[in-house]
Amino acid sequence: MKAGTLHAALALAAGLTFGWPGQASAQASELLTFHIVAKEGRLLPDRLEVPAGKKIKLTLANEGRSPVEFENLDLRVEKVLAPGGVSFVVIHPLKPGSYRFVDEFHPDTAHMLLIAK
Repeated sequence: MKAGTLHAALALAAGLTFGWPGQASAQASELLTFHIVAKEGRLLPDRLEVPAGKKIKLTLANEGRSPVEFENLDLRVEKVLAPGGVSFVVIHPLKPGSYRFVDEFHPDTAHMLLIAK
């Protein structure tokens, strides 16, 4: 097999195996998205209702002056953001119920209850 043909075959195999570049981000951008803000030791909103059984995306923005660590260990979600940082997490379909998230750096004041209905 010639080098160019081999390279094309390997690229095709990688694309089929791992997905094409940008495919994962395109899929994540199509998810039902909810926005969460961390600011001065609070998570806003402090209560969020989402549909059960659907994959969702939570965008996170740290508008405070200190770092935050948004987490729910039962769901294996953990995201650290510096002041001014923005990121997201994807949550796989949830069973109906309540899921408590916390900012580990402000555990006494920064919590959010995610309710899947």
